[in-house]
Amino acid sequence: MSYQQYIKIKAEKRFGQPCITNTRITVFDILTWLATGMSFQEITEEYPEINEDHIKAALSFAAEREHVIRIPS
Repeated sequence: MSYQQYIKIKAEKRFGQPCITNTRITVFDILTWLATGMSFQEITEEYPEINEDHIKAALSFAAEREHVIRIPS
C-alpha cells in the first residue's frame, strides 16, 4: 500500500504529527484505537471522515518507520 496519498505531515497541524489527509486524525490515534481492540468497522463508524484505506495507510506508514536498520550500542 502506498500511504503517501493518505498521510501528510504539516507543521501547523497537530504539531507536525503524521495525519490522515484533510483530517486532524493522526497515525498515532489510529494505532492506539487498534491496540485497544477497536476493529476497522468500529473506527470508521466512530470517525466517518476516515475509511479502511486510511487505516491501512496508517499501518503501512508505521511499518515503514519501524523498518529501519539499527546498530546496537
